[in-house]
Amino acid sequence: MSIEKAREYLKNKGYDDRIIETDHSSATVEAAAQALGCEPGMIAKSLTFLQEDGPVMILAEGMARIDNRKYKDRFSCKAKMIPADQVEELVGHDIGGVCPFGANEGVRIFLDESLKKHEIVYPACGNDHSAVKLSIGELEECCGTTEWVDVCK
Repeated sequence: MSIEKAREYLKNKGYDDRIIETDHSSATVEAAAQALGCEPGMIAKSLTFLQEDGPVMILAEGMARIDNRKYKDRFSCKAKMIPADQVEELVGHDIGGVCPFGANEGVRIFLDESLKKHEIVYPACGNDHSAVKLSIGELEECCGTTEWVDVCK
């Protein structure tokens, strides 16, 4: 189960006590914000793209949208989202719970500058009824990446 992969990953990083499981769906930014009682922008949504060398995940502020020109300038290719029916196979988590925690090996993970608007963010945690509360620094540590990109409007 995807949430168990995410939980084990976060446990190894020392952040499993930050996992929040909700009775209500957190599958969309709006639903997650309502379930967690926070602003929609504080949801760190996971956007997944397919590139020639494999899948890419970009965590962005909940209200941000991909800017196709910025994306192409950064990655030298068009932004092509992974089809919904292939996300779980390629990334390791299904739609509504996609997160960097326990993602498949080879998924390149980036954090978008839009996240820096918030001190605390809530990425999903493996299913559509979960999230994890993290500061921006903790998110960087948990993702195992400090590579920031600016690809959103």
